[in-house]
Amino acid sequence: MDDTSGVGVLDKAASVLGALEAGPATLAQLVSSTGLARPTAHRLAVALEHHRLVGRDMQGRFVLGPRLNELATAAGEDRLLAAANPVLTALRDHTGESAQLYRRQGDHRVCVAAAERPVGLRDSIPVGATLTMHAGSAAQILLAWEEPDRLHRGLREAVFTATILSGVRRRGWAQSVSERELGVASVSAPVRGPSGRVVASVSVSGPVERLTRQPGRLHSAAVVSAANRLTEVLRRAGE
Repeated sequence: MDDTSGVGVLDKAASVLGALEAGPATLAQLVSSTGLARPTAHRLAVALEHHRLVGRDMQGRFVLGPRLNELATAAGEDRLLAAANPVLTALRDHTGESAQLYRRQGDHRVCVAAAERPVGLRDSIPVGATLTMHAGSAAQILLAWEEPDRLHRGLREAVFTATILSGVRRRGWAQSVSERELGVASVSAPVRGPSGRVVASVSVSGPVERLTRQPGRLHSAAVVSAANRLTEVLRRAGE
């Protein structure tokens, strides 16, 4: 089958991305594997880098860029959201607290699914709510496994520290007490995509009076289990 679309510049850009699928490449290696003229290969690689479809490694070689992961994550979002509601409902029923699923969007996190505690004092986060990445256990989860430069940028205005995020990575879950809002505690755990990248955070949240000042002791196991169920959904989707 003809592998050209008839739109020359797109075909050439696709050949650059295809070449990088095998791993990092110097400009000379790109020229060799794509058959493009050196100026053309360089111009396309730099243009793709501008759109974050291509990046650079520590040696300055061209690599596939972070935007591709973001697009792949978005492609799996419907499957994630379809699976989220029953998982969050079960988590809410097990813990007795409101449960949420957050995804990062730029410098914020967005609640994309939720199961609220039906009665009594609760932490109510409506679907679609946009919250800061500077505080809260879900923000810790969505930042803890980021690449070092993005992690350090995120810590500049955060109320939590690099030491706290190190503990999050070690334990595999995060907790917060009165970080995002006075009197509110929460526990969160990561949902990972097929590549292993953290793509979302499952959380439970409620008043400190119920969750205590060590909410992870009460609910970390249940939250991690719920997050792992969603990770498994995405893993099967990627097979």
